[in-house]
Amino acid sequence: MLIIGIAGGTGSGKTTVVHQIMNELPQTEVGVISQDHYYHETSNLSFEDRSKINFDHPRAIDFELLTSHLKDLREGKAIEQPVYSFVTHNRTDDTILTHPRKVMIVEGILILSDPKLRELFDIKIFVHADSDERLIRRLKRDIAERGRDMDEVLNRYQTTLKPMHEQFIEPTKAHADIIIPNDKYNTVAIDVVRAVINQRIL
Repeated sequence: MLIIGIAGGTGSGKTTVVHQIMNELPQTEVGVISQDHYYHETSNLSFEDRSKINFDHPRAIDFELLTSHLKDLREGKAIEQPVYSFVTHNRTDDTILTHPRKVMIVEGILILSDPKLRELFDIKIFVHADSDERLIRRLKRDIAERGRDMDEVLNRYQTTLKPMHEQFIEPTKAHADIIIPNDKYNTVAIDVVRAVINQRIL
């Protein structure tokens, strides 16, 4: 099994890169795991307290479970991925049954910040995008998909997202094997990644 880690700031275009890679591979041979489903379970907290959690800090992620699940997949075992709701700020009762694939893609803003998780990645990718571009994408997504309003998103960006990006996300670029500038459609970088994948899974 080939495990690929795709990191980058919020709104950097990680999902686009994931789709570009997947489009060239047989669907039966590739699976995706999102860091967003591995936020800690917080049923012990009130909704008000849950809404105050800093979701851009490594402490918010259950790296232990994510690492354990990747090891299980590598050993040929299926896993039950948790499902996280950004509306309730908590895991739901649902899970996603995920079977091992030749290629597993793990994507998320903080996945390169945890040493034990990082060790499991055969290829480490960091998607880089201009900070203004990332803010615009985050605004559009959170308002459309997560029920936030503009003031809430902008306030969170200034108080949490930007400082967390500078402290915890941007430095992980140093761990990347490939940095993809996603200011425009970058076919060369994607082709390099695809070539490496095809070489490893043939």
